[in-house]
This record gives sequence, structure tokens and C-alpha cells, in this order.
Amino acid sequence: QVQLLESGGGLVQAGGSLRLSCAASGRSGRTDRIYDMGWFRQAPGKERDFVASIDWSGTSTYYAFAVKGRFAISRDNAMNMVYLQMNNLKPEDTAVYYCAAGSAGVSSYQYAHWGQGTQVTVSS
Repeated sequence: QVQLLESGGGLVQAGGSLRLSCAASGRSGRTDRIYDMGWFRQAPGKERDFVASIDWSGTSTYYAFAVKGRFAISRDNAMNMVYLQMNNLKPEDTAVYYCAAGSAGVSSYQYAHWGQGTQVTVSS
């Protein structure tokens, strides 16, 4: 079992930046395997959408069209951390952001483990 804990959300003005963090841990205090990781987001009344993914080694990343060029996903396997740097934020980026562990892809079904989410609110 993998536990994921997101942090770094908050309120920011349009054009601003935030950095989300996701800490992964297992029963032994660290993960038993290195997962592909993803970030998803869910706005009120909408479905959970893919944002970005990164493979287990950190060498392959993929982004949703809406965030490409503005967001950057990265990871530090030694620290069991995954990050999402969000720049030039827009009001439409407002959502709860979730960290997920599984097999890299754009579908939520490809991820077996989820965090509780962190709220990001972008004011205009």
C-alpha cells in the first residue's frame, strides 16, 4: 500500500506560480517499488482530468494540452517526492489537484494509489 500526501496548494492571482509537492510512503516508511506518477485535477461539477505524468525514472514526461508550456512535473526518487511547478496560472486552473501512483498514462484508471488532494484557487 502506498500513501500519497499532497501539499503546496493555495490562493494565487492569475499569472502567478505555485509548486505542488507529493510525498509518497509505504508501510516500511518508503515505497516498495518506484511507480510512474501523475497529477490530475478536478474542478467543481467536472470530471477528474489528467494534468501531467512522469515515468519511474523521471526521463519521460507528458502533459495535457491545457497546461503544456506552463506546468512542469519532476520527481526525486531518493526523497520519494513528486512535484508540479505551475507557472502563469489562469482562473481555469482552479481545481483540487491530486497526486497518483501507478502506470504512466492519461487515464485515472491507470493509477492505483491516490492522495487526498490539495486545493488550488486562481483569482482573476
